[in-house]
Amino acid sequence: MPNRHSPDVVIIGAGVVGAACAYYAARSGLTVAVVDRGPVAGGTTGAGEGNLLVSDKEAGPELDLALLSTRLWRDLSATLPPETEYEPKGGLVVAPDEPALKALRAFAEGQRAAGVTATEVPADRLADLEPHLAPGLAGGFHYPQDAQVQPAQAAARLLAASGAALHLGEEVTAILRGPTGAVRGVRTGRRELLAPAVVNAAGTWGGEIARLAGVHLPVLPRRGFVLVTEPLPRIVRHKVYAADYIADVASGSAALQSSAVVEGTPGGPVLIGATRERVGFDRSLSTEALRRLAAQAARLFPVLADVQVLRAYHGFRPYLPDHLPAIGPDPRVPGLHHACGHEGAGIGLAPATGVLLAAALTGAEPPLDPAPFRPERDHGPADVPTQEQQS
Repeated sequence: MPNRHSPDVVIIGAGVVGAACAYYAARSGLTVAVVDRGPVAGGTTGAGEGNLLVSDKEAGPELDLALLSTRLWRDLSATLPPETEYEPKGGLVVAPDEPALKALRAFAEGQRAAGVTATEVPADRLADLEPHLAPGLAGGFHYPQDAQVQPAQAAARLLAASGAALHLGEEVTAILRGPTGAVRGVRTGRRELLAPAVVNAAGTWGGEIARLAGVHLPVLPRRGFVLVTEPLPRIVRHKVYAADYIADVASGSAALQSSAVVEGTPGGPVLIGATRERVGFDRSLSTEALRRLAAQAARLFPVLADVQVLRAYHGFRPYLPDHLPAIGPDPRVPGLHHACGHEGAGIGLAPATGVLLAAALTGAEPPLDPAPFRPERDHGPADVPTQEQQS
């Protein structure tokens, strides 16, 4: 007979989204257990760059969520230890030509109406912000609200601060349901965790957890690579990327897309992302993806052309076809909640997701309208990966 424990809520997933849900649920007075088949930040969170971005989001529900998270991350930075490496470095989006700059200008106008600070930077002033940036660019926009954290540390510190009971290395094998169909906990190979609420914060594997509960949530993996250079002086001051990155984020294409996002880190290495492709859970190395990233980064910052790359890593973004996460209660299964499908924005959106979940769990007034993130909404068409791709 498995061991039995009875918290108020069980959260499946010890990445940064699950950690934020645990943190804010505990702050709301709930007792929390977190279960994960791997270690803390063992999935998408551990393979992320730590982006906290508003610059890449058009006006709408996701941007509203990002702006709330921006404020919450700033508050958290005053309480979490320095290992979290919160750095409000700001972002710089650059345009290679006048048509791209015109498109950025229109994009920024919509963002400003939603509360984003976006300042146009003419071509002859780009070097004031980034002295090593390539010449010949048409201009850009500075986003001072963009920031950075060390994602694995952020998850670990939020979990520690939550006081949640952690059950790591335990795969959830069943969502337990009562006679009426309502959730009553989860089962792992070691124990039953009995609770009236279960939160699916399993990231890329959120669709699998939903299936255990008998519902459909079309979360798909979207693979991405990151290059890590040798330690360098701080030659890149902001998070810098070209305008086509915004289009890549919004695209639903399954094909390989790449647009360099270049940033320095407190430790010295420069991080270079980001690629996107839907190949199921294929973990093989894509030399084409790495080649593209290196070339694009060197075009943005020619000083990087001769810098040594120490390693590359990759992860899987939890992608939903309409590019919005699923956050909140699932009316198809009473007691089941979702907090997944954030794609590449989960680290940035984690605190706001946690606050919305805590409000739903306790019946409190949410800080923004949760309706656009309803798990049961029509998510739009999605390509279904083959069994071979899923393995």
